[in-house]
Parts: sequence; C-alpha cells; structure tokens
Amino acid sequence: MGLVSDCYVPQVGGIEMQVHDLAQRLNSAGHDVVVVTPTAGPSEVDGVRVRRLDVPLLPFNIPFTPQSFRMTAEVLEREHVDVAHFHGGIASPLSYAAAYRTQLAGLPTVITTHCMWSYVTPIFGVLDRIGHWSRWNAVFSAVSSVAAAPIERIVGPERGVLVLPNGIDREDWLVEPEDRDPHDVRIVTVMRLAPRKRPLHLLQMFTELRRRISPSIRLHLDVIGEGPERRSLARHIARHGLGDVISLVGRRTRDEIRQAYARADIFVAPANLESFGIAALEARCGGVPVVAKQRTGISEFVEHGREGLLADTDRDMVEQLERLVNDPELRLVMAKHNRETPVAVEWSRVVDLNVAAYRAAIERYG
Repeated sequence: MGLVSDCYVPQVGGIEMQVHDLAQRLNSAGHDVVVVTPTAGPSEVDGVRVRRLDVPLLPFNIPFTPQSFRMTAEVLEREHVDVAHFHGGIASPLSYAAAYRTQLAGLPTVITTHCMWSYVTPIFGVLDRIGHWSRWNAVFSAVSSVAAAPIERIVGPERGVLVLPNGIDREDWLVEPEDRDPHDVRIVTVMRLAPRKRPLHLLQMFTELRRRISPSIRLHLDVIGEGPERRSLARHIARHGLGDVISLVGRRTRDEIRQAYARADIFVAPANLESFGIAALEARCGGVPVVAKQRTGISEFVEHGREGLLADTDRDMVEQLERLVNDPELRLVMAKHNRETPVAVEWSRVVDLNVAAYRAAIERYG
C-alpha cells in the first residue's frame, strides 16, 4: 500500500509523525508499505521505504504544480500498490489532487483529513460544486468524529465518513511522576507555535489565571514547540514580566517530552480547531490531567471530570484551570485514572481500522 502526504519526516509535525508511525505499524503487521512525499530526506526511515518527489514547492514546502500530482500517481502505479492512502490537512494540494487521479484511474483510494474544516467548509462546498469530489470513488475518512462531521454534511450521511483516529502505544508514554509540592503547580503544553494553535491566547489566559489564584500557589507554564508565533510570545512575556514563570522550551524529542510529563501537573490545549490532539493524548497516557476545548477531537478521549476538564470558551478554560490548580486532590485522582486506564486508540486497533478501510476501498472497485 502507498501512503501519500504533502509533508513527512524529517519534517516534524502531527501529520508527519502520524503517517510515519502508521507506516511502521503496517510494516510490522506484515504489509508492504511505501510513503510518497515531496519532503526532502532519506529514501528509508526506520525501515519504511520513502519515494521523495523532486518537484517545485511553495513556502512552507507546499507542492503546487500539475507535474507533482501526475508524478505521485505514476509512482504509485510503478510501485504496484493495492491501495493509495492520502493524508491531508487544509492546505494539502498534492494529497487531494493526486487522489483525484488515482481513484479515476481505478486504484482503490482512501482519503484521511487530519484537520477541522470549520470556517473553510464553504470553500470545500464550492470545490465540490465545481469538481464533484464528493462523487469520487474513494473512501473518505477523518481522524475524529468532529473532523468528519463537516465532510459528511457535503458527501451525505448515506455515503458516510469513516473515523480513522491517530494511534498511540500507551505504554510508551507511561512515566513515573516526580514528587512535588502541591503548592508548586506546573502546567505544560506541546504545540506548533502557529496562530491556529492559539499560543498567544494561552499566555493571556495564563496571565489571567495568575491574577485569580492565591499568592501561596507558585505557577509555572512550559511551552514546548517552535513556530512563527515565538517572537510574539517572547514579547508578551517580556511586556508582562513573566520570564520567571513561563518558559519557551522550544522543540523537544519524544523522550524529553515524556520527562516533562513526569514533572507536569496539568496539560493544556487552547486550540479551538483541534481535529484530534495527539499531544493531549500523549499527556493523558502519561498520567497528566488535560484541560482542553469541548468541541474538539480531544473530547473523544477526555471526558469532563475524568481524564481532565473541558471548556467552552477561553474564560471557561481559565475557570477550569483555576479549579484544577486549587484542587490537588482532584489532580491526583485524574492522574491515577489516566495512568491506569487504557485508551481506545492503541495502535493495534488503529491499524485494524485502517486495514478495514483499505478493504472497503478495494470492494468499491469490485
């Protein structure tokens, strides 16, 4: 089978890592996998074969030429794949345009959306009226029910949209919590520092949170990740004199993030358009209570009051954070539950769901 993505490792990001992890797990399950991508890098990564396209790219490494789409279909044909599985975000021209070519050529095709369409849903609706993508002979899927909903409104409930969630090996994220003073509360977030992830909004919420809590509680926020918003965050920290309580940690390895979870009391995810929330899932498996937005993919593995707390608005998120900061017993109960309770998206199950989608795509072609 061929996995196609506009972006892939060594570039670091949610789609990149999930596509790579899926390729590894499919290989381990006995499937022959090749990844097709325009991202530069080695021809093999962790045992996964990679066909890298030498094509022109726009800023942020976005392929845009018809040649790119044609080459992708040609590579898949030369590799004799049984199924082509395309992974895309909102701006993924290669995945969507090449998927059009492959399903038209009779190659069983699965398309997985890793983002929430939200405000761009009308644009995809217009594209459907022009290109009729909802009629493609492909299996449509998304990484969560909330991400699938706007797609299903266009393709229709009778056609349906599968949910192919991101996966995790829970045991890889189990960590032994470090001893801590209940008056020292460390909040952590892991994200790309980009506007849609809302890191500046998080700093504003943290500033408000500090105003609300007792001076006897010592708060600290660790922001793990890199991106174009870093300068804005640094200016906010300097302007408000928060250098001693907020750390812009930068990009970290998975092992370093696990160590951060061992020291963390709360994980916070401020994004409104979080289609899945793999970092929140990793924190939850590491035993950290999660505070996130209600209408996101995170709500599909975090139940309010059990694995964490869910908020409707930024103001509500401050209140939910305040509740956890002021209640060390609740934090301990949630942390114990998160460490001891399995999740429904272990890789073994997620691989089975993907393979079932591949079979469904093959059946569409008889």
